[in-house]
Amino acid sequence: MTTINFLRLLLLAAIWGGSFLFMRIGAPVLGPAVLVEYRVLFAALFLAAVGLLLGKRLDLRANWRHYLMLGFFNSALPFLLFAYSARTLSASVLSVLNATAPMWGALIGALWARQAITVKGAIGLVLGTAGVALLVGFDDVSRRPGAGLALAAALAAALCYSIASLYAKTARTVEPFANAHGTMWAAALFVLPALPFFPAPATPTPGVWAAVLALGVLCSGIAYLIYFRLIVDIGPTSALTVTFLNPLFGILWGALFLGEAVGWHTLAGAAIVLVGTALVTGFVPRVKRPAPAAGRP
Repeated sequence: MTTINFLRLLLLAAIWGGSFLFMRIGAPVLGPAVLVEYRVLFAALFLAAVGLLLGKRLDLRANWRHYLMLGFFNSALPFLLFAYSARTLSASVLSVLNATAPMWGALIGALWARQAITVKGAIGLVLGTAGVALLVGFDDVSRRPGAGLALAAALAAALCYSIASLYAKTARTVEPFANAHGTMWAAALFVLPALPFFPAPATPTPGVWAAVLALGVLCSGIAYLIYFRLIVDIGPTSALTVTFLNPLFGILWGALFLGEAVGWHTLAGAAIVLVGTALVTGFVPRVKRPAPAAGRP
């Protein structure tokens, strides 16, 4: 991996780790539905502007079903569930729970696609479950009203990401930029019916609007562009590393900007979840030696 791609990977992890910080700021004021509608709408408008400059087309006639499917499971529903949970859970807890998505994918693959779980995978699932239990069981947020439902919603959001990943493996190939752009418009349509059920409980301040704009443009629009560039440059397996870096930044931003306590259970639970995720996915970080340049020994 080149230095520039490593820096891109760190930047992407920092951005996606920051999304939980911004949700913690925006969700209590705007409510989950209004926050997410603004998020996906700002992302869609940003990507539309970039697409116009780059001459990228959506090809709606051929791909609209694909955009709707991926927009629902990869954006609309998980964003809503995480935003709902962000009213109660800390950014640290949310970022770690998000890292359980590959474990859900292994379970779905075993139950639905009849894919056998290896011994390593089984150990990883047990470790992941234990890590979540440790993280939440010793955290003060578990004693807040509605914490149980918020925890279930966050885990369900991670489940949605695994469903989207499994669908994407069998879906027709769509150009990456169009994938990101089209799914944001689809997500905006899906969130609309939820708006009457979750009205904004308070009037947003300029700081809240800044968090919403950052969620849409930075954490959705720009982050997708970086992510798809990484997939092209280093491949999907290496890009998966971002899953293991997100919680580190989620915990860091929550502590720095929201004053969230980082106890031993936070670090231990996060580490156990990430080890479990690595075992489930079979992920082993490797340093690839650069090939010698032409004419060099």
